[in-house]
Amino acid sequence: MPFHLEGEDRPGRWLVTCDHAANKVPDWVSGGDLGIAAEDMARHIAWDVGAAGVARALAARLDSPAILSDFSRLVIDPNRGEFDPTLVMRLYDGTIIPANRHLTADDIEERLARLYRPYHAAYACLADRRPDTVILAIHSFTPCLKGRPPRPWHVGVLHSPVDGRLSRALIARLQAETDICTGDNEPYSGHLPGDAIDRHALAHGRHNTLIELRNDLIATPGDQARWADRLAPLLEQALEDIADG
Repeated sequence: MPFHLEGEDRPGRWLVTCDHAANKVPDWVSGGDLGIAAEDMARHIAWDVGAAGVARALAARLDSPAILSDFSRLVIDPNRGEFDPTLVMRLYDGTIIPANRHLTADDIEERLARLYRPYHAAYACLADRRPDTVILAIHSFTPCLKGRPPRPWHVGVLHSPVDGRLSRALIARLQAETDICTGDNEPYSGHLPGDAIDRHALAHGRHNTLIELRNDLIATPGDQARWADRLAPLLEQALEDIADG
């Protein structure tokens, strides 16, 4: 299966997602090897380091289901639209991806059919389980891209101009926490047309937010649990804030 489901029967209204949960390359993709070093496959270019543990822990604390991908974003990126030019990366943060350099349209279609579309079909099914589903997407970011300035934020909250209500409420809650450096649409801004939030939240009028955690802060299971403990009540409070507004 190209994804994992957790807590499908939990009653909470949240749906916790982790689009970049794994750095796995299926055997049928270039023999399970994209042609880059193991240390590169362990980096942020191949997956969102630490994000899966946070997503699982948050889903448990919110008593809600979670869906997590089980393939590397370098094979195909489930957080991109099908026609996005970055759907399959040939070069990422200074690393050339040899197995992706000469892909044909048929190669990409196979990855869409076997990985990307089944993930999104399961995602849609979970989102449809109740009419008031709230999408919570969990990602992580590297403290510094090659040749770029360090990123000071502990947490970034991304939102679209289409509907940023929950994200803005969450940012306000996070900024009230004096020991958390919070980025508003940082370390990158908003959402892309056709991405996972656009497809499963904005297109359906669902409340949503996307959290980016700096990956050096969630490197261990203990770190991941602590951030889930910290974020869960703030998320619930932010949702109450917009309900009351």
